[in-house]
Amino acid sequence: MVISTLLYIKVNPKTDDQSDSCKLANHFLNEYKLHNPQDEIEILDLYNADIPFLDVDVFRAWGKFAAKEQLTSIEQEKSERMDELTDQFMAADKVVFSAPFWNLSFPPMLKAYMDTICIVGKTFHYTADGAKGLLEDRPCLLVETRGGFYSEGENAKLEFSESYLKAIMSFLGIYDFHSVIAEGIDVNSSNPDNMREACRTKLSELAKKF
Repeated sequence: MVISTLLYIKVNPKTDDQSDSCKLANHFLNEYKLHNPQDEIEILDLYNADIPFLDVDVFRAWGKFAAKEQLTSIEQEKSERMDELTDQFMAADKVVFSAPFWNLSFPPMLKAYMDTICIVGKTFHYTADGAKGLLEDRPCLLVETRGGFYSEGENAKLEFSESYLKAIMSFLGIYDFHSVIAEGIDVNSSNPDNMREACRTKLSELAKKF
């Protein structure tokens, strides 16, 4: 019997054996399965899924929805796919993201996915006091890898990945946010293998209570 559903969102065009972020995420998932064998894990690979972009078709579809006009087949297809992805995210009891740090932020497919699931009236709405998330709080984990160091010091002002995801999750109503980040994996002098092992240890501990 399935007790909870964990949605694993992979954000990397590389195969799992080529990606540090995927390797770490898979370590977490394997540890999680040991402690939660009854749970279901759904995998959404953003580079192998149909993720609509906010383009002219989507904006036209939204305008037609409001005007109760008929959509074209392309507009209908993209709107239905956005609904599918949003419903999947809303139904998940727990969420795990794995992604690398590219050019000070995430790969572009994650931004496209966030645009897809941020839907007025479904995942957030507007109030007199501003936007308010409509999702129930749930555990959310980011597993991220960075070639350099961006958590502290001068480079901290250049970090737009973890801070972005944490902010947008809270925007939707999710505050139980965790992150395990391997930094300096492209800096040989920083002992990247030690960093990876330290992250695996953190992930193993987190898997017991996630």
